[in-house]
Amino acid sequence: MTAVAVLPTSAQADSGLPGLTATTETPALYGDDAGGNADADDPAIWRNAANPDASLVIATAKEGGLRVYDLAGKEVQSIAAPPAPTPDDKPGRFNNVDLVSGFPLPTGRADVAVVTDRGRDHLRIYRITPGAAQPLTDITDPNAPLVFSKTLDEVNDQTTPYGLATWTDKSTGRSYAVVSQRSRTRVALLELKTTSTGTVTYQQVRTIDLPSSFTLPNGQSWTPCADPGDLPQVEGMVVDPVNKVLYAGQEDVGIWRLSADLSTKPKLIDKVREYGVPATYDEATEECVAGADPGYGGTHLSADVEGLTILDEGDGDGYLLASSQGDNTFAAYDREVSDNNEYESGFRITAGTVDGSEECDGAAVLNAPLGSRYPDGLLVVQDGHNTPDETDANGEVRDNTDFKFVDLAKVTNALDGDD
Repeated sequence: MTAVAVLPTSAQADSGLPGLTATTETPALYGDDAGGNADADDPAIWRNAANPDASLVIATAKEGGLRVYDLAGKEVQSIAAPPAPTPDDKPGRFNNVDLVSGFPLPTGRADVAVVTDRGRDHLRIYRITPGAAQPLTDITDPNAPLVFSKTLDEVNDQTTPYGLATWTDKSTGRSYAVVSQRSRTRVALLELKTTSTGTVTYQQVRTIDLPSSFTLPNGQSWTPCADPGDLPQVEGMVVDPVNKVLYAGQEDVGIWRLSADLSTKPKLIDKVREYGVPATYDEATEECVAGADPGYGGTHLSADVEGLTILDEGDGDGYLLASSQGDNTFAAYDREVSDNNEYESGFRITAGTVDGSEECDGAAVLNAPLGSRYPDGLLVVQDGHNTPDETDANGEVRDNTDFKFVDLAKVTNALDGDD
């Protein structure tokens, strides 16, 4: 991850936001050799229209590949990331996932899951088969191109696919993946295409580079502190299909809004609190040491800004939800562009029957009936510090992550001000 400037404690304000509890959680993933280097990152919620109780959560586990869970949080399928072609190469690493409904295949239309493979610089595409014991099947074209790299050496440098959002242009029927580049500010628009053999490939349409430095109100130039050679990257992204708008979270900067086809000038709709804070990278600690806060940042997000998702309440109403990783909260913005995506409210996921969510990466929300467990819909969030801790044979704490399932009624009641 990008090195983040550490602010004084006083700058991390106590939000006083309501705490919501999760109903259940998925099995712990462990980011060590014994756990297969599995690290929970980003979820997507797939609704089984014929049998909503059989809906699924599809989630990335980085080098651990892909996991599929039922609504009870039970794992129903595990898909390994591709191995390294040679010992000198990087293995597959699945970073983000999103869904496309009704994608045209030779056998008919099907829902598919699209995944960014940061390790091998590809997208991977999986057909979803309702009711199957193994619901996901890889249908990626074996000849699909590299996304950002020109050579295999560049692949191993890992400036590769990171964040992801999919969308379908209803006027043309064409489906796209918007993909961000790790350690860079570039975002690419890729069109998903079916081949004559029934596999799925993709073709780049255009790219856009977000700013890497910013002019502050005092006239000085500011660049977010990062690991040497890195630029302020984007990960969390979501497309609002009603408005054909992309929201992109530049982790140490804030949330950008632009057209989903990347053809318009980006607008920064909110900044992280750390925006404009000077910081210097310390090689000894591999962290950024912050200077005095000039006060140019926002008040709702603490870096990193991460998982973005749209809570659709119909007729263009609803919220843009964002994970504020630095203070373990979630911010909610008005979905309507005409209202300039005004900040509305926020919440935390706190401990209850299961522990809460801390340092959240990815999040996904679906406002649709999901059977008897979630008749009002579901919010799924990553927990970057799952508890209780577990130690290895040497007494070292193992990296422990998972996903929390939150009844959407709790979220909408909190945001809409209901009891």
